[in-house]
Amino acid sequence: MPFDPGSITELVTGRHWDRRQFWSEVSARVQRNRGAGLQPGERVLLLATNTLEFFAEMLAVWLEGAAAVPVDAALTRFELDNLIAAAEPKLIAGGADDRLSSSANPVPPETIAYPGPILDADALILFTSGSTGKPKGVVHTHRSLQARWHSLRQALGTESYQRTLCLLPVYFGHGLICNCLFPLLAGCDLYLAPAFTPDVLSQLGRFIDQHQITALSSVPTVWRLALQLSRPPRQGSLRRVHCGSAPLSRDLWQRISQWAGGAEVVNSYGITETGSWLAGSLGAGEPQDGLVGYGWGTELRVLKTAQPPLPAIHQAECASGETGYVWIQTPALMKGYFRRDDLTSAAVSCGWFLTGDTGHKDDAGRLILDGRAVDEINKGGMKIQPQDVESAAEGYEHLSDVCAFAIPDQLYGQNLAIAFVLRDSRPETLPHFYRWMESRLVRQKMPAAWYQLESLPRSARGKVHRPTIASLCADRRPLDMAILKS
Repeated sequence: MPFDPGSITELVTGRHWDRRQFWSEVSARVQRNRGAGLQPGERVLLLATNTLEFFAEMLAVWLEGAAAVPVDAALTRFELDNLIAAAEPKLIAGGADDRLSSSANPVPPETIAYPGPILDADALILFTSGSTGKPKGVVHTHRSLQARWHSLRQALGTESYQRTLCLLPVYFGHGLICNCLFPLLAGCDLYLAPAFTPDVLSQLGRFIDQHQITALSSVPTVWRLALQLSRPPRQGSLRRVHCGSAPLSRDLWQRISQWAGGAEVVNSYGITETGSWLAGSLGAGEPQDGLVGYGWGTELRVLKTAQPPLPAIHQAECASGETGYVWIQTPALMKGYFRRDDLTSAAVSCGWFLTGDTGHKDDAGRLILDGRAVDEINKGGMKIQPQDVESAAEGYEHLSDVCAFAIPDQLYGQNLAIAFVLRDSRPETLPHFYRWMESRLVRQKMPAAWYQLESLPRSARGKVHRPTIASLCADRRPLDMAILKS
């Protein structure tokens, strides 16, 4: 067989498939798909949920030479129809009610002919935007996915991932390719939990102990909840914790490390277009804001230009400590954007991919991210990354969430605003928070407008969309600066 997955368990329900049951469920779906006329090269849209059935559906699609298109099962009908129109799938499968079972009509796995995947055939299409507009789908082949998993095995090994927990949605690259498929297809056991669920996060330490979890991945949003709600694990099984998809501040990094006991906490840098994790901080030193570290089967360059086609690489490369645009070269690079050659040519030049991040390398060759080029705020010619402001705020003891963003300014053109959520409602907390920020930021980086909210809207991936926060705050009055400075 071309795949050799481990067992798979749903953390909350306790439902469990061992390897043989898993393959039997895959086989049942292979037969169903063949009966529906699925042909190699066609696409199957998978309504993605963190369930056993989702992974059986995905492998069944791949074993027929088709491409899987996982999408959020919670999409509205309008959003779903928009992605269906873009992907033109042969079949739609999955969802919370998918209980096709091999038990009713057992199919011995050994009776199905399983061809190996055609390496350059489309395997996965991940839509990163456009559920209500023009969709942007990242196409990965079996070759690019296997290149990513090979590089992770080389850099990370598999020993720490023998019992891996997924707390993330499985319809985007971080949760699916790296958190789940990397360990599962290497024969490790996978444990699935509903994504971003407070009930689960409040018991995270207990679940880790109960199932002897050795590894998990996460995003900063997970920890803003878990550190408030859950006791730390006590049994010592946890070996490695990844955090990615959004900037990880030094303060939050240190708090996670303390909670996780002796486990290694790895800031993992990943992009959907490169099969997610392409670099990380393992072995790169102590936590610090923006520290990525070294590439995992990936060459990282910081260049002076963001405009393809690239000039000669050595002529465009920044000196140590000089901020520029982060480009990468990896065998795990996507095939391209689905039916969007215009987007592909704007991002890929001579085999190099423009990440959209800005950063620099230090004297040890470690990559340190400074921010997103598209997020940069130009305050009268002074360039400010909102992540710098958010990192300063992260260590404040009463802070639950924060987002910095640009606002119009008659004098500077742009200025900085901050939206935040505090756990402590006492009147003295606001001026105390202001003084905290004032002690950590130069005057030019102090926000000009402050908005206290009940919560910050985040995507299903745990990311804030700065324009959405800015639009939300545009209809509100900012806090009186006299109160903040009192």
